Amino acid sequence: MKIAHLILAHSEPGQLARLIRALEHPDAYFFLHIDAKASLDPFRFLAARERVFLLNERVKVGWGAYSIVQATINGFRAIAASDLSIDYVNLLSGSDYPLKYPDEIHRFFQEHQPDNFMQYELVMEDWKEAIPRLTEYHLTNYAFPGKYMVQKWMNKLLPARQVPDHLVPVGRSQWMSLTMDAVRFILQYLDSHPRFVNFFKHTWAPDELVFQTILYNSDFRAKMVNDNLRYIRWLEGKASPEILTETDLTKLLNSGAIFARKFDVLSSSGLLDQLDKKILNHT
Repeated sequence: MKIAHLILAHSEPGQLARLIRALEHPDAYFFLHIDAKASLDPFRFLAARERVFLLNERVKVGWGAYSIVQATINGFRAIAASDLSIDYVNLLSGSDYPLKYPDEIHRFFQEHQPDNFMQYELVMEDWKEAIPRLTEYHLTNYAFPGKYMVQKWMNKLLPARQVPDHLVPVGRSQWMSLTMDAVRFILQYLDSHPRFVNFFKHTWAPDELVFQTILYNSDFRAKMVNDNLRYIRWLEGKASPEILTETDLTKLLNSGAIFARKFDVLSSSGLLDQLDKKILNHT
């Protein structure tokens, strides 16, 4: 069972190295997209590790912009172009951490082929707060003076947007674990549907919608499991998940999740040490 961990990171190379160490396995490979806004130099030492690859095609990632979708796609393409015969692609951020031993992780995916693990809800029925993302124009992915004024007038003067090809929009968390077959299908779909790509370039936070929508409207729907295998603690009204600390240890260990986020190099250091001791037997 070969797993490619695609990790999106922008800072804290030491924390990223710790994440890789926690996931190391003879059949684990690491493809790292380092935000183009950050210097690559502090991360170059990671490429000296076995089975670790730094992506050459980097983008400047903006919060809520299509750029994070593009960063993910660049990783997908690098994995697909490799000669590694990958079975699963596991999307992580640099602030994630595993809650299981690497052998357990690989065994889990071996036993659950060909399932694809991603959180999703029907936007028009269950996640209605996301409807304006689709019906209104958003210029989050662009940088030019006065863009928000342009966006305002576009939404005043133009008709409401509609998802191309009558697709049923679904989505939620961007973090997911997909079979390589699903990843190849996504890449083929994006290459052959430029209207779909253009639509989501004008959508706010499309990373939470693009991949779920493609698979849900295909034969892969039957192989989608509505579980992203992550423990993430949200507080109502907050746009970002809470930083996990030692007070979360028991909940993490009892969650049944395989991965968790979000960890901070300072606030979560004690928790990471406890996880290493209890899960990885590292001291």
